[in-house]
Amino acid sequence: MNSKVSVPTAARSGIRQGIDMEIELKLALHPRHTARIRRHPLLNKIAPKQRPLLSIYFDTPKFDLMRRGIALRVRRVDDQWIQTLKAEAQSVSALSTRPEWEIAITNGNHPDFSVLPKTALDLLTGIKLKRIAPVFTTEFERTTWQIGNSAAQAEVALDIGKIYAGEMCRDICEVEIELKSGEPTFLFDAATQLLEQVPLHIEPRSKAERGYILSGAVIPAPIKATHAVIRKHQTAGEVWNATMQTALVQLVANLPGFLENAHDIEYLHQLRIALRRLRTGVLLTKSIGMESPNWDQPLRESLHTLNPARDWDVFLQEALSQTLAALGGSPGNAPVQDTTFALMRDAAAHARQRAQTLLLKPIFTRLVLDIGRSLLVTSSSVEIGDAKAWAERVLEKCWQKLSKRCHGFARLDASERHLARIAAKKMRYTVEAFAPLYGKHAHHFITALSALQNELGRENDMRVGVQLLRALPKKSVTHSFELGRLSGALELKASQQAHLSNSVWRRLARSKLFWH
Repeated sequence: MNSKVSVPTAARSGIRQGIDMEIELKLALHPRHTARIRRHPLLNKIAPKQRPLLSIYFDTPKFDLMRRGIALRVRRVDDQWIQTLKAEAQSVSALSTRPEWEIAITNGNHPDFSVLPKTALDLLTGIKLKRIAPVFTTEFERTTWQIGNSAAQAEVALDIGKIYAGEMCRDICEVEIELKSGEPTFLFDAATQLLEQVPLHIEPRSKAERGYILSGAVIPAPIKATHAVIRKHQTAGEVWNATMQTALVQLVANLPGFLENAHDIEYLHQLRIALRRLRTGVLLTKSIGMESPNWDQPLRESLHTLNPARDWDVFLQEALSQTLAALGGSPGNAPVQDTTFALMRDAAAHARQRAQTLLLKPIFTRLVLDIGRSLLVTSSSVEIGDAKAWAERVLEKCWQKLSKRCHGFARLDASERHLARIAAKKMRYTVEAFAPLYGKHAHHFITALSALQNELGRENDMRVGVQLLRALPKKSVTHSFELGRLSGALELKASQQAHLSNSVWRRLARSKLFWH
Protein backbone atom coordinates (compact mmCIF):
# COMPACT_ATOMS: atom_id res chain seq x y z
CA MET A 1 0.00 0.00 0.00
CA ASN A 2 1.03 3.59 -0.35
CA SER A 3 2.83 5.24 2.51
CA LYS A 4 -0.03 7.73 2.86
CA VAL A 5 -3.67 6.76 2.88
CA SER A 6 -6.48 9.29 2.85
CA VAL A 7 -8.54 9.06 6.03
CA PRO A 8 -11.04 11.39 7.70
CA THR A 9 -9.24 14.08 9.71
CA ALA A 10 -11.88 14.18 12.43
CA ALA A 11 -12.20 11.44 15.01
CA ARG A 12 -14.99 9.07 14.07
CA SER A 13 -17.57 7.93 16.56
CA GLY A 14 -20.91 6.22 16.53
CA ILE A 15 -22.22 4.79 13.25
CA ARG A 16 -20.41 5.74 10.08
CA GLN A 17 -22.71 6.45 7.17
CA GLY A 18 -21.29 5.96 3.69
CA ILE A 19 -17.80 4.98 2.56
CA ASP A 20 -14.86 5.04 4.93
CA MET A 21 -11.29 3.80 4.83
CA GLU A 22 -10.38 1.45 7.64
CA ILE A 23 -6.70 1.44 8.59
CA GLU A 24 -5.73 -0.81 11.45
CA LEU A 25 -3.07 -2.97 13.05
CA LYS A 26 -4.14 -6.39 14.25
CA LEU A 27 -2.15 -8.34 16.85
CA ALA A 28 -2.96 -11.46 18.84
CA LEU A 29 -2.17 -12.54 22.40
CA HIS A 30 -2.76 -15.43 24.76
CA PRO A 31 -5.84 -15.02 26.98
CA ARG A 32 -3.69 -15.17 30.12
CA HIS A 33 -2.06 -11.88 29.11
CA THR A 34 -5.21 -9.78 28.67
CA ALA A 35 -4.81 -8.24 32.12
CA ARG A 36 -1.49 -6.79 31.00
CA ILE A 37 -3.26 -4.86 28.27
CA ARG A 38 -5.71 -3.35 30.75
CA ARG A 39 -2.88 -2.34 33.13
CA HIS A 40 -0.63 -0.91 30.42
CA PRO A 41 0.44 2.73 31.06
CA LEU A 42 -0.81 3.70 27.61
CA LEU A 43 -4.36 2.66 28.60
CA ASN A 44 -4.77 2.38 32.37
CA LYS A 45 -5.63 6.05 32.88
CA ILE A 46 -8.25 6.04 30.14
CA ALA A 47 -11.82 5.00 30.94
CA PRO A 48 -12.56 1.96 28.76
CA LYS A 49 -15.89 1.10 27.17
CA GLN A 50 -17.15 -2.45 27.05
CA ARG A 51 -19.85 -4.00 24.92
CA PRO A 52 -20.77 -7.47 23.69
CA LEU A 53 -20.78 -7.83 19.91
CA LEU A 54 -22.58 -10.48 17.89
CA SER A 55 -21.80 -10.51 14.17
CA ILE A 56 -23.36 -12.66 11.46
CA TYR A 57 -21.39 -13.03 8.22
CA PHE A 58 -23.20 -13.68 4.96
CA ASP A 59 -22.32 -15.15 1.59
CA THR A 60 -23.71 -17.29 -1.23
CA PRO A 61 -23.45 -21.10 -1.17
CA LYS A 62 -20.50 -20.79 -3.56
CA PHE A 63 -18.89 -18.03 -1.48
CA ASP A 64 -19.04 -15.47 -4.29
CA LEU A 65 -18.48 -12.55 -1.91
CA MET A 66 -15.37 -14.08 -0.44
CA ARG A 67 -13.97 -14.79 -3.91
CA ARG A 68 -14.30 -11.10 -4.70
CA GLY A 69 -12.59 -10.09 -1.47
CA ILE A 70 -15.84 -8.80 0.05
CA ALA A 71 -16.99 -9.28 3.64
CA LEU A 72 -20.65 -8.69 4.47
CA ARG A 73 -21.82 -8.79 8.05
CA VAL A 74 -24.70 -7.69 10.24
CA ARG A 75 -23.65 -6.81 13.80
CA ARG A 76 -25.78 -6.25 16.87
CA VAL A 77 -24.58 -3.21 18.79
CA ASP A 78 -26.67 -2.67 21.93
CA ASP A 79 -30.25 -2.74 20.61
CA GLN A 80 -29.40 -1.85 17.03
CA TRP A 81 -28.27 -3.86 13.98
CA ILE A 82 -25.43 -2.42 11.91
CA GLN A 83 -24.68 -3.64 8.39
CA THR A 84 -21.07 -3.48 7.18
CA LEU A 85 -19.70 -4.19 3.72
CA LYS A 86 -15.91 -4.31 3.41
CA ALA A 87 -14.02 -4.52 0.13
CA GLU A 88 -10.75 -6.32 -0.46
CA ALA A 89 -7.97 -5.30 1.89
CA GLN A 90 -4.42 -4.25 1.09
CA SER A 91 -1.84 -4.84 3.75
CA VAL A 92 1.75 -4.22 4.74
CA SER A 93 3.07 -6.19 7.73
CA ALA A 94 0.22 -6.20 10.27
CA LEU A 95 -1.23 -2.97 8.85
CA SER A 96 -4.27 -3.25 6.60
CA THR A 97 -6.45 -0.76 4.77
CA ARG A 98 -9.80 -1.42 3.11
CA PRO A 99 -12.86 0.59 2.07
CA GLU A 100 -16.00 -0.12 4.07
CA TRP A 101 -19.63 0.96 4.23
CA GLU A 102 -21.30 0.84 7.66
CA ILE A 103 -25.01 1.64 7.92
CA ALA A 104 -27.75 1.11 10.51
CA ILE A 105 -30.58 -1.14 9.31
CA THR A 106 -34.09 -1.70 10.61
CA ASN A 107 -34.99 -5.13 9.22
CA GLY A 108 -33.31 -7.15 11.96
CA ASN A 109 -30.39 -9.51 11.46
CA HIS A 110 -30.65 -9.75 7.67
CA PRO A 111 -28.77 -7.63 5.11
CA ASP A 112 -30.59 -4.68 3.55
CA PHE A 113 -29.05 -4.00 0.15
CA SER A 114 -31.37 -1.09 -0.54
CA VAL A 115 -29.38 1.15 1.82
CA LEU A 116 -26.05 0.61 0.06
CA PRO A 117 -24.71 3.38 -2.21
CA LYS A 118 -24.03 2.65 -5.88
CA THR A 119 -20.27 2.31 -5.40
CA ALA A 120 -20.89 -0.51 -2.93
CA LEU A 121 -23.61 -2.15 -5.03
CA ASP A 122 -21.30 -2.17 -8.03
CA LEU A 123 -19.07 -4.59 -6.13
CA LEU A 124 -22.01 -7.03 -6.01
CA THR A 125 -22.82 -6.92 -9.74
CA GLY A 126 -23.66 -10.39 -11.05
CA ILE A 127 -24.23 -11.91 -7.61
CA LYS A 128 -27.71 -13.24 -6.88
CA LEU A 129 -28.53 -11.34 -3.72
CA LYS A 130 -31.42 -13.68 -2.83
CA ARG A 131 -28.93 -16.53 -2.41
CA ILE A 132 -26.93 -14.70 0.25
CA ALA A 133 -27.33 -16.42 3.64
CA PRO A 134 -25.51 -16.74 7.00
CA VAL A 135 -22.17 -18.61 6.89
CA PHE A 136 -20.60 -18.09 10.31
CA THR A 137 -20.86 -15.86 13.37
CA THR A 138 -18.52 -14.14 15.79
CA GLU A 139 -19.42 -13.45 19.39
CA PHE A 140 -17.03 -11.53 21.59
CA GLU A 141 -16.68 -8.81 24.17
CA ARG A 142 -14.95 -5.67 22.98
CA THR A 143 -13.14 -3.30 25.33
CA THR A 144 -12.05 -0.02 23.73
CA TRP A 145 -9.78 2.87 24.67
CA GLN A 146 -9.41 6.15 22.77
CA ILE A 147 -5.78 7.23 22.57
CA GLY A 148 -3.98 10.02 20.76
CA ASN A 149 -2.21 13.35 20.73
CA SER A 150 -2.47 16.58 18.80
CA ALA A 151 -1.33 14.88 15.58
CA ALA A 152 -3.22 11.56 15.58
CA GLN A 153 -6.07 9.67 17.20
CA ALA A 154 -6.73 5.94 17.37
CA GLU A 155 -8.92 3.37 19.05
CA VAL A 156 -7.43 0.36 20.81
CA ALA A 157 -9.83 -2.58 20.97
CA LEU A 158 -9.37 -5.79 22.97
CA ASP A 159 -11.62 -8.54 21.57
CA ILE A 160 -12.19 -11.78 23.51
CA GLY A 161 -14.64 -14.40 22.32
CA LYS A 162 -15.22 -17.05 19.65
CA ILE A 163 -15.92 -17.67 15.96
CA TYR A 164 -18.66 -20.24 15.22
CA ALA A 165 -19.19 -22.12 11.96
CA GLY A 166 -21.66 -24.98 12.29
CA GLU A 167 -20.34 -27.22 15.05
CA MET A 168 -16.83 -25.78 14.78
CA CYS A 169 -15.48 -22.90 16.85
CA ARG A 170 -12.25 -20.97 17.27
CA ASP A 171 -11.10 -18.59 19.99
CA ILE A 172 -10.69 -14.86 19.47
CA CYS A 173 -8.15 -13.01 21.59
CA GLU A 174 -6.66 -10.04 19.81
CA VAL A 175 -5.91 -6.35 19.87
CA GLU A 176 -6.90 -4.03 17.04
CA ILE A 177 -5.54 -0.50 16.81
CA GLU A 178 -7.63 1.50 14.33
CA LEU A 179 -6.59 4.89 13.04
CA LYS A 180 -9.17 7.64 13.47
CA SER A 181 -7.07 10.56 12.25
CA GLY A 182 -3.46 11.33 11.45
CA GLU A 183 -0.67 9.28 9.91
CA PRO A 184 -0.57 5.43 10.01
CA THR A 185 2.83 5.56 11.72
CA PHE A 186 0.94 6.41 14.90
CA LEU A 187 -0.47 2.87 14.92
CA PHE A 188 3.02 1.38 14.85
CA ASP A 189 4.14 3.67 17.66
CA ALA A 190 1.17 2.63 19.81
CA ALA A 191 1.69 -1.07 19.07
CA THR A 192 5.37 -0.81 19.96
CA GLN A 193 4.50 0.74 23.31
CA LEU A 194 2.01 -2.04 24.08
CA LEU A 195 4.61 -4.63 23.08
CA GLU A 196 6.98 -3.44 25.79
CA GLN A 197 4.78 -5.09 28.44
CA VAL A 198 2.49 -7.45 26.52
CA PRO A 199 3.71 -10.45 24.44
CA LEU A 200 1.70 -9.69 21.32
CA HIS A 201 2.24 -11.59 18.09
CA ILE A 202 1.32 -11.01 14.47
CA GLU A 203 -2.16 -12.07 13.29
CA PRO A 204 -2.76 -10.74 9.76
CA ARG A 205 -6.09 -12.50 9.23
CA SER A 206 -9.37 -10.75 9.86
CA LYS A 207 -12.13 -12.47 11.79
CA ALA A 208 -13.90 -12.95 8.47
CA GLU A 209 -10.88 -14.73 6.97
CA ARG A 210 -10.68 -17.07 9.95
CA GLY A 211 -14.42 -17.64 9.81
CA TYR A 212 -14.22 -18.68 6.18
CA ILE A 213 -11.39 -21.08 6.99
CA LEU A 214 -13.43 -22.55 9.83
CA SER A 215 -16.48 -22.97 7.58
CA GLY A 216 -14.42 -24.86 5.00
CA ALA A 217 -14.70 -22.22 2.30
CA VAL A 218 -10.94 -21.69 2.29
CA ILE A 219 -8.16 -24.24 2.51
CA PRO A 220 -5.07 -22.38 3.75
CA ALA A 221 -1.94 -22.76 1.64
CA PRO A 222 1.60 -21.39 1.77
CA ILE A 223 2.06 -18.06 -0.02
CA LYS A 224 4.87 -17.96 -2.54
CA ALA A 225 6.89 -14.92 -3.56
CA THR A 226 5.36 -12.57 -6.11
CA HIS A 227 6.89 -9.78 -8.17
CA ALA A 228 6.41 -6.28 -6.90
CA VAL A 229 4.12 -4.00 -8.89
CA ILE A 230 6.60 -1.61 -10.45
CA ARG A 231 5.59 1.19 -12.80
CA LYS A 232 7.65 2.99 -15.40
CA HIS A 233 9.56 6.10 -14.37
CA GLN A 234 9.59 5.18 -10.68
CA THR A 235 12.63 6.19 -8.67
CA ALA A 236 15.07 3.65 -7.32
CA GLY A 237 13.75 4.32 -3.83
CA GLU A 238 10.18 3.59 -4.90
CA VAL A 239 11.24 0.33 -6.58
CA TRP A 240 13.15 -0.69 -3.45
CA ASN A 241 10.14 0.12 -1.29
CA ALA A 242 7.79 -1.91 -3.50
CA THR A 243 10.02 -4.99 -3.46
CA MET A 244 10.39 -4.80 0.32
CA GLN A 245 6.65 -4.51 0.78
CA THR A 246 5.96 -7.64 -1.28
CA ALA A 247 8.53 -9.55 0.77
CA LEU A 248 6.98 -8.36 4.02
CA VAL A 249 3.49 -9.30 2.86
CA GLN A 250 4.78 -12.80 2.01
CA LEU A 251 6.40 -13.11 5.43
CA VAL A 252 3.29 -12.09 7.37
CA ALA A 253 0.94 -14.17 5.21
CA ASN A 254 2.84 -17.39 6.03
CA LEU A 255 3.08 -16.86 9.79
CA PRO A 256 -0.32 -18.32 10.79
CA GLY A 257 0.18 -21.36 8.57
CA PHE A 258 3.50 -22.28 10.14
CA LEU A 259 2.21 -21.72 13.67
CA GLU A 260 -0.91 -23.82 13.09
CA ASN A 261 0.29 -26.38 10.50
CA ALA A 262 4.01 -26.76 11.05
CA HIS A 263 3.90 -30.25 9.54
CA ASP A 264 3.48 -28.56 6.14
CA ILE A 265 7.14 -27.73 5.60
CA GLU A 266 6.38 -25.31 2.76
CA TYR A 267 5.22 -22.64 5.21
CA LEU A 268 8.64 -22.48 6.84
CA HIS A 269 10.30 -22.55 3.44
CA GLN A 270 8.29 -19.53 2.27
CA LEU A 271 8.92 -17.72 5.56
CA ARG A 272 12.64 -18.04 5.05
CA ILE A 273 12.41 -16.94 1.43
CA ALA A 274 10.56 -13.81 2.57
CA LEU A 275 13.18 -13.10 5.24
CA ARG A 276 15.98 -13.57 2.72
CA ARG A 277 14.26 -11.22 0.27
CA LEU A 278 14.11 -8.63 3.04
CA ARG A 279 17.77 -9.25 3.84
CA THR A 280 18.65 -8.75 0.18
CA GLY A 281 16.81 -5.43 0.30
CA VAL A 282 18.84 -4.38 3.35
CA LEU A 283 22.05 -5.07 1.42
CA LEU A 284 20.84 -2.68 -1.29
CA THR A 285 20.17 0.28 1.01
CA LYS A 286 23.66 1.72 0.66
CA SER A 287 23.32 1.80 -3.12
CA ILE A 288 20.34 4.15 -2.86
CA GLY A 289 21.90 6.42 -0.28
CA MET A 290 20.15 4.97 2.79
CA GLU A 291 21.64 3.85 6.06
CA SER A 292 21.26 0.23 7.02
CA PRO A 293 18.04 -0.04 9.07
CA ASN A 294 18.19 -0.66 12.82
CA TRP A 295 16.20 -3.87 12.34
CA ASP A 296 18.90 -5.55 10.25
CA GLN A 297 20.43 -7.35 13.23
CA PRO A 298 17.14 -8.89 14.52
CA LEU A 299 16.35 -9.84 10.92
CA ARG A 300 19.59 -11.81 10.67
CA GLU A 301 19.06 -13.36 14.10
CA SER A 302 15.58 -14.51 13.10
CA LEU A 303 16.96 -16.19 9.99
CA HIS A 304 19.62 -17.89 12.09
CA THR A 305 16.98 -19.24 14.49
CA LEU A 306 14.79 -20.61 11.69
CA ASN A 307 17.63 -22.26 9.77
CA PRO A 308 17.92 -25.49 11.82
CA ALA A 309 14.22 -26.29 11.42
CA ARG A 310 14.45 -25.87 7.65
CA ASP A 311 17.70 -27.90 7.53
CA TRP A 312 15.97 -30.81 9.26
CA ASP A 313 12.92 -30.52 6.98
CA VAL A 314 15.08 -30.76 3.88
CA PHE A 315 17.13 -33.59 5.34
CA LEU A 316 14.17 -35.74 6.35
CA GLN A 317 12.09 -35.05 3.24
CA GLU A 318 14.78 -35.15 0.57
CA ALA A 319 18.39 -35.94 1.50
CA LEU A 320 17.58 -38.90 3.77
CA SER A 321 15.52 -40.76 1.17
CA GLN A 322 18.34 -40.41 -1.38
CA THR A 323 20.86 -41.61 1.15
CA LEU A 324 18.82 -44.64 2.14
CA ALA A 325 18.32 -45.50 -1.50
CA ALA A 326 22.10 -45.49 -1.91
CA LEU A 327 22.31 -47.84 1.09
CA GLY A 328 19.63 -50.09 -0.36
CA GLY A 329 16.79 -49.23 2.00
CA SER A 330 13.98 -46.81 2.82
CA PRO A 331 12.65 -45.20 6.00
CA GLY A 332 10.22 -48.08 6.43
CA ASN A 333 12.58 -50.85 5.41
CA ALA A 334 16.21 -49.97 5.98
CA PRO A 335 19.26 -51.28 7.79
CA VAL A 336 18.79 -48.48 10.31
CA GLN A 337 17.02 -48.94 13.62
CA ASP A 338 13.71 -47.23 14.40
CA THR A 339 15.34 -45.63 17.42
CA THR A 340 17.77 -43.85 15.11
CA PHE A 341 14.93 -42.45 13.02
CA ALA A 342 13.18 -41.42 16.23
CA LEU A 343 16.32 -39.59 17.29
CA MET A 344 16.32 -37.61 14.05
CA ARG A 345 12.59 -36.86 14.21
CA ASP A 346 12.93 -35.63 17.80
CA ALA A 347 15.74 -33.28 16.80
CA ALA A 348 13.63 -31.97 13.91
CA ALA A 349 10.61 -31.45 16.17
CA HIS A 350 12.75 -29.54 18.68
CA ALA A 351 14.10 -27.26 15.94
CA ARG A 352 10.58 -26.65 14.63
CA GLN A 353 9.30 -25.84 18.11
CA ARG A 354 12.16 -23.40 18.63
CA ALA A 355 11.25 -21.69 15.35
CA GLN A 356 7.59 -21.42 16.35
CA THR A 357 8.56 -20.01 19.74
CA LEU A 358 10.57 -17.28 18.06
CA LEU A 359 7.64 -16.19 15.88
CA LEU A 360 5.47 -15.73 18.98
CA LYS A 361 8.06 -13.68 20.85
CA PRO A 362 7.82 -9.87 21.18
CA ILE A 363 11.23 -9.51 19.55
CA PHE A 364 9.90 -10.95 16.29
CA THR A 365 6.70 -8.92 16.51
CA ARG A 366 8.83 -5.83 17.02
CA LEU A 367 10.86 -6.77 13.94
CA VAL A 368 7.76 -6.94 11.75
CA LEU A 369 6.40 -3.69 13.17
CA ASP A 370 9.73 -1.91 12.69
CA ILE A 371 9.99 -3.04 9.07
CA GLY A 372 6.40 -2.03 8.37
CA ARG A 373 6.85 1.38 9.94
CA SER A 374 10.09 2.08 8.09
CA LEU A 375 8.47 1.28 4.75
CA LEU A 376 5.89 3.99 5.44
CA VAL A 377 8.41 6.73 6.11
CA THR A 378 11.58 5.95 4.12
CA SER A 379 12.93 5.26 0.65
CA SER A 380 10.07 6.50 -1.54
CA SER A 381 11.50 9.99 -1.21
CA VAL A 382 15.02 8.90 -2.10
CA GLU A 383 15.93 10.38 -5.46
CA ILE A 384 18.95 8.87 -7.20
CA GLY A 385 17.71 8.87 -10.78
CA ASP A 386 16.35 6.17 -13.03
CA ALA A 387 15.58 2.85 -11.35
CA LYS A 388 16.84 0.87 -14.33
CA ALA A 389 20.25 2.52 -14.17
CA TRP A 390 20.40 1.62 -10.48
CA ALA A 391 19.35 -1.96 -11.26
CA GLU A 392 22.07 -2.29 -13.90
CA ARG A 393 24.77 -1.21 -11.45
CA VAL A 394 23.56 -3.60 -8.75
CA LEU A 395 23.12 -6.55 -11.12
CA GLU A 396 26.55 -6.05 -12.67
CA LYS A 397 28.16 -5.98 -9.22
CA CYS A 398 26.36 -9.20 -8.23
CA TRP A 399 27.37 -10.88 -11.48
CA GLN A 400 31.03 -9.95 -11.07
CA LYS A 401 31.03 -11.37 -7.55
CA LEU A 402 29.34 -14.59 -8.67
CA SER A 403 31.76 -14.96 -11.59
CA LYS A 404 34.69 -14.50 -9.24
CA ARG A 405 33.34 -17.13 -6.85
CA CYS A 406 32.79 -19.57 -9.72
CA HIS A 407 36.16 -19.05 -11.45
CA GLY A 408 37.77 -22.43 -12.04
CA PHE A 409 34.50 -24.02 -10.97
CA ALA A 410 35.55 -27.65 -11.52
CA ARG A 411 38.48 -27.22 -9.09
CA LEU A 412 36.56 -25.55 -6.26
CA ASP A 413 36.62 -27.31 -2.91
CA ALA A 414 33.59 -27.68 -0.64
CA SER A 415 34.07 -24.37 1.20
CA GLU A 416 34.57 -22.47 -2.09
CA ARG A 417 31.46 -24.06 -3.58
CA HIS A 418 29.55 -22.99 -0.49
CA LEU A 419 30.59 -19.38 -1.11
CA ALA A 420 29.58 -19.77 -4.76
CA ARG A 421 26.16 -21.01 -3.66
CA ILE A 422 25.66 -18.00 -1.41
CA ALA A 423 26.65 -15.64 -4.25
CA ALA A 424 24.23 -17.41 -6.61
CA LYS A 425 21.44 -17.19 -4.06
CA LYS A 426 21.99 -13.47 -3.48
CA MET A 427 22.08 -12.83 -7.19
CA ARG A 428 18.84 -14.74 -7.73
CA TYR A 429 16.98 -12.73 -5.11
CA THR A 430 18.37 -9.52 -6.63
CA VAL A 431 17.49 -10.55 -10.19
CA GLU A 432 13.97 -11.51 -9.20
CA ALA A 433 13.51 -8.19 -7.42
CA PHE A 434 14.44 -6.28 -10.59
CA ALA A 435 12.79 -8.67 -13.07
CA PRO A 436 9.62 -6.53 -13.47
CA LEU A 437 11.82 -3.78 -14.94
CA TYR A 438 12.97 -6.09 -17.76
CA GLY A 439 9.98 -8.34 -18.41
CA LYS A 440 10.56 -11.49 -20.47
CA HIS A 441 14.16 -10.50 -21.28
CA ALA A 442 15.19 -11.74 -17.83
CA HIS A 443 13.48 -15.14 -18.11
CA HIS A 444 16.27 -17.16 -19.71
CA PHE A 445 18.92 -15.88 -17.31
CA ILE A 446 16.71 -16.52 -14.27
CA THR A 447 16.10 -20.09 -15.44
CA ALA A 448 19.83 -20.78 -15.82
CA LEU A 449 20.67 -19.07 -12.53
CA SER A 450 17.97 -21.05 -10.70
CA ALA A 451 19.37 -24.29 -12.09
CA LEU A 452 22.83 -23.45 -10.72
CA GLN A 453 21.45 -22.47 -7.34
CA ASN A 454 19.39 -25.66 -7.14
CA GLU A 455 22.36 -27.89 -8.00
CA LEU A 456 24.62 -26.17 -5.49
CA GLY A 457 21.76 -26.26 -3.00
CA ARG A 458 21.35 -30.02 -3.29
CA GLU A 459 25.06 -30.50 -2.68
CA ASN A 460 24.88 -28.18 0.32
CA ASP A 461 21.85 -30.08 1.67
CA MET A 462 23.95 -33.25 1.75
CA ARG A 463 26.79 -31.51 3.59
CA VAL A 464 24.39 -29.89 6.06
CA GLY A 465 22.88 -33.34 6.63
CA VAL A 466 26.29 -34.62 7.66
CA GLN A 467 26.56 -31.80 10.22
CA LEU A 468 23.10 -32.55 11.60
CA LEU A 469 23.91 -36.24 12.05
CA ARG A 470 27.24 -35.54 13.70
CA ALA A 471 25.55 -33.24 16.22
CA LEU A 472 23.10 -35.97 17.34
CA PRO A 473 23.86 -37.71 20.65
CA LYS A 474 25.47 -41.13 20.21
CA LYS A 475 23.43 -43.17 22.67
CA SER A 476 24.98 -46.51 21.77
CA VAL A 477 27.59 -48.15 19.56
CA THR A 478 24.81 -49.13 17.17
CA HIS A 479 23.65 -45.54 16.91
CA SER A 480 27.18 -44.35 16.24
CA PHE A 481 27.65 -46.97 13.53
CA GLU A 482 24.34 -46.20 11.81
CA LEU A 483 24.85 -42.44 11.90
CA GLY A 484 28.37 -42.91 10.58
CA ARG A 485 27.12 -44.97 7.63
CA LEU A 486 24.49 -42.32 6.82
CA SER A 487 27.09 -39.55 7.02
CA GLY A 488 29.43 -41.42 4.68
CA ALA A 489 26.66 -41.95 2.15
CA LEU A 490 25.74 -38.25 2.32
CA GLU A 491 29.33 -37.19 1.69
CA LEU A 492 29.49 -39.50 -1.33
CA LYS A 493 26.26 -38.04 -2.74
CA ALA A 494 27.62 -34.52 -2.21
CA SER A 495 30.78 -35.27 -4.19
CA GLN A 496 28.71 -36.78 -7.02
CA GLN A 497 26.51 -33.68 -7.07
CA ALA A 498 29.58 -31.48 -7.58
CA HIS A 499 30.17 -32.91 -11.07
CA LEU A 500 26.61 -32.08 -12.14
CA SER A 501 26.76 -28.43 -11.08
CA ASN A 502 29.90 -27.81 -13.15
CA SER A 503 27.98 -28.15 -16.43
CA VAL A 504 25.15 -26.02 -15.04
CA TRP A 505 27.59 -23.20 -14.29
CA ARG A 506 28.98 -23.33 -17.83
CA ARG A 507 25.44 -22.95 -19.17
CA LEU A 508 24.83 -19.88 -16.99
CA ALA A 509 28.20 -18.35 -17.95
CA ARG A 510 27.15 -18.48 -21.63
CA SER A 511 23.77 -16.82 -20.95
CA LYS A 512 22.97 -13.35 -22.23
CA LEU A 513 23.22 -10.76 -19.47
CA PHE A 514 19.82 -9.13 -19.91
CA TRP A 515 20.74 -5.88 -18.16
CA HIS A 516 23.53 -5.08 -20.69
